[in-house]
Amino acid sequence: MYAQVYKRPDIAYIVRVLGRYLSNPRMDHWKATKRVMRYLKRTKYYMLTYKRSGQLEITGYSDLDFAEYLDSLRSTSGYIFMLVGGAVSWRSAKQTLTTSSTMATKFVACYEASNHGI
Repeated sequence: MYAQVYKRPDIAYIVRVLGRYLSNPRMDHWKATKRVMRYLKRTKYYMLTYKRSGQLEITGYSDLDFAEYLDSLRSTSGYIFMLVGGAVSWRSAKQTLTTSSTMATKFVACYEASNHGI
């Protein structure tokens, strides 16, 4: 969890998925955890980098996964804000609303991202 929150946002999704099975893990969850650990070992020298620039430009991206959770029909949305090519803020979470279409889900995801960006 520490690596995902403070150092490695690239593993946020798999950590969130594996976290659902902490109370009742199976062998396939253990295998997925070992795979994440091997990935971290292989990429331990990867890091966020920031370029020197005379122009500070913030760029934001937003994405979603419509109705990923079949039991509640909730979607996952996320965003990332980058400053001069390096990530400065990001989030991926289950939406609090249940939407009936991909367009409505996109509006919710864009609202959350723009609200954070402001």
